[in-house]
Amino acid sequence: MAKDQPLSMKMVKSVEKRYRPGMMKWHYEHGLVLLASLRAAKLHNDDSVYPWVYSMYDPMIAEDGTIATYREGEFNLDQINAGRALFELYDKSGEKRFEKAQDKLKSQLIKQPRCLNGVYWHKEIYPWQIWLDGLYMEGPFNAEYAKRHNDGEALDDVAQQLITTYEVLKEEDTGLLKHAFDESRGQRWSDINTGRSPHYWSRSIGWYLMAIVDVLDYLPEDHKERDRLIKILQSVSKALLKYQDKSGMWYQVPDEGDREGNYLETSGTSMFAYTFYKGARLGYLDKSYKDIADKAIEGIKKTYLTEENGEYHLGGICFVAGLGGNPYRDGSFKYYIQEKIATDDFKGVGPFILALVESER
Repeated sequence: MAKDQPLSMKMVKSVEKRYRPGMMKWHYEHGLVLLASLRAAKLHNDDSVYPWVYSMYDPMIAEDGTIATYREGEFNLDQINAGRALFELYDKSGEKRFEKAQDKLKSQLIKQPRCLNGVYWHKEIYPWQIWLDGLYMEGPFNAEYAKRHNDGEALDDVAQQLITTYEVLKEEDTGLLKHAFDESRGQRWSDINTGRSPHYWSRSIGWYLMAIVDVLDYLPEDHKERDRLIKILQSVSKALLKYQDKSGMWYQVPDEGDREGNYLETSGTSMFAYTFYKGARLGYLDKSYKDIADKAIEGIKKTYLTEENGEYHLGGICFVAGLGGNPYRDGSFKYYIQEKIATDDFKGVGPFILALVESER
């Protein structure tokens, strides 16, 4: 690995060493790390990354656009995010199968069940539920697809879902968003009055903020909801500032600080850094957010980034966190801190690369 390579490319090359053709699953985190790799390669004019990304997707997409292991009938928003790289694969290769695969994912979104308030259910198995994660899983893909097909109505819908989600999940006293909302109030984790889950989770807020800064790429300058989305971005970003630890990072449960068991978490911190860099660069956020993001990245590097024989490893990543299901996840503080902590998990590595790419611009 070249010594003078920027860190984003060192991370990409480290992932590439460990993650080879045949290992890809059609899953949001695989799509996330491959999309981040394409972004880094584009910024640094590295032609070696695209063939690797192509080789990962190649066996999964049939000539008619059928995607191996993907099932539309699950109505699972998580499955949409892996489709974001399909746009670049189609643009570069000209292979129609990549465009047909985009159409198959869009077909799910057309039929995706919705809450009464108009926002998609997170999955068929989580009826009447909105999870912050889901807005990132479908929003940027949906917005790019809409822009490419001149579908103004679909763009309006993406923007409106982001706004409605903010309205149902925002807590007035902190300005932060709870992880999830159950419109039916049928889940043990949902508050009978608000429908909200009991705690904040850094990564879920990170997914939501990344959804906004990425969706804004596709909204026309004169779009009626553009200013509203920027105001939401500013409001949640500002609310997060008072929870940033002196290390520069944020905790797994951001408002609980160093309460016993809580820990500084890499994926949420990386997502906030990405959002702040990109928001400051594009004028959505004050320029001072760049310094805040710098501090966050330095905190991650000091706390969790290691290098061994030229290969980089990233720790401190919450492996998974959700609500409901079996065994039942109750959304308590104890639940969030007891989930496994992983190293080199794509849910942390992908956003870390995206943040580095923004910092290196």
